[in-house]
Amino acid sequence: MTTSTPPAFSLLLPVYHGDDAAQLRRSIRSATVEQRLAPDEVVLVQDGPVGPALAGVVAEIESSAEKVTVVRLERNVGLALALEAGLARCSHEIVARTDADDVCLPERFARQVPLVAEGYDIVGSAIQEFVTEDAPGHVRVPPLSSRDIASAARFRSPFNHPTVVYRRSAVEAAGGYQDLALLEDYWLFARMLHAGARAVNLPEPLLLYRVGAGAYARRGGRRILGSEIELQKRLRRLGFTTRLQAVRNVLVRGGYRLVPEGLRRRSYRQFMLGRTGDGAAA
Repeated sequence: MTTSTPPAFSLLLPVYHGDDAAQLRRSIRSATVEQRLAPDEVVLVQDGPVGPALAGVVAEIESSAEKVTVVRLERNVGLALALEAGLARCSHEIVARTDADDVCLPERFARQVPLVAEGYDIVGSAIQEFVTEDAPGHVRVPPLSSRDIASAARFRSPFNHPTVVYRRSAVEAAGGYQDLALLEDYWLFARMLHAGARAVNLPEPLLLYRVGAGAYARRGGRRILGSEIELQKRLRRLGFTTRLQAVRNVLVRGGYRLVPEGLRRRSYRQFMLGRTGDGAAA
């Protein structure tokens, strides 16, 4: 009996000055040496200058293995442009995303990468929130089937963004990462789906998603409200949403950005993740 060789894939991870050095070290370890199926290369994008502690960990990662590429950008350009710069340096068609403060569970890539190899263009999973690893919290399950993903995407992001593994050509065919502060992942996913990308989510949590004191503060305020309104304009121009859906989204999603943080915290799962209490990050 023969077994097929797992396809080669790249790991794409951005880091910027606001990230924590110890969390980055934990994140990269969880996504490489602790994986049952480890990436064939790591592309780490340093988005502008960072402090000495973070720079030290980046240098440590760079020297830890041959197949690590560090893309150092001279100035902070934002997540979308940083990911575009990193994607251009990835050697493989299959690319896995993760963030500098999250923890990949050991089976993550062994579960997701074969699905992309079989024909899916983007594969995500559930996540489990955590503050400390010994006390995991709420599990957030996104829509699972292609049909449910397409339906949910008209109102919210249908993927937990740090869990996705995708086909690089499908990202490029949709126009790649485009700047839209705090909502660049959702905008990319919508364009991929509109272009016909085959999508699926796995129901089990394959990533521990760090939630801190500022998690709900970042989901509100005038900056993200501006991005929210711009996102809804782009979705409508694309033909991804109807006029009625666009109006609903501005009223519900836009209104959510303006409520006090305490109320936003209480209403998050009901309105932004779906009434079951589970769903993808907004």
